[in-house]
Amino acid sequence: MERVTIDIVSDVVCPWCYLGKARLELAIAEVQDEIGVDVNWRPYRLNPDIPAEGVDQKAYLEAKLGGAEAVTRGHEMLTQLGAEVGIHYDFAAIKIGPNTLDAHRLLHWAGVEGREIQDRAATALFKANFEEGRNIGDHAVLADIAEASGMDRKLVENLLATDADKDTVLGEIDAAQQMGVNGVPFFIVDGQYAISGAQTPDVLSNALREIAQLKAEARKGMI
Repeated sequence: MERVTIDIVSDVVCPWCYLGKARLELAIAEVQDEIGVDVNWRPYRLNPDIPAEGVDQKAYLEAKLGGAEAVTRGHEMLTQLGAEVGIHYDFAAIKIGPNTLDAHRLLHWAGVEGREIQDRAATALFKANFEEGRNIGDHAVLADIAEASGMDRKLVENLLATDADKDTVLGEIDAAQQMGVNGVPFFIVDGQYAISGAQTPDVLSNALREIAQLKAEARKGMI
């Protein structure tokens, strides 16, 4: 069985990233008997200008997207697409638009502990923001998520109170942008194949099969 590694460049306040995550999981389930898949979460910030305390979500989105009607249209489409893959978006519940730097620091620390814990933390962050309306810029919320994901709550609380790994996260974001990532989600497979956007499960599963086949053929050529 071929194995591939997918680096998912995303932001936890990006609704398309949450959709892309759910669709990728369906694609991985589709190919699980043929291909082993390892997933790493990589940071990106859609709204780096948001202050640490966050902003009024409704006002911010309306200003960014061109008014209430545009926001409503986008939310209605995402709600429908989300329902198809088991996501229950509750956009009305999101009162605070957070700065996501600390959430990305949490994901970085989760990744140090292992892919499974990082994936749990990513799932919990998306769910907290989009389905529960919790402020994922709040350190208490992040500590709750860390603990529920199997991390040491006290350690995470202590780290959040410092600037630990802020430069690391910002450096990763800069590196992604220099590679040409200017929108998320962005999937990098085995460090060389790029898939942009929240593609449907069939597109993702076909891409994984093609990449696995290329790897197998390349290895045969080396023998």
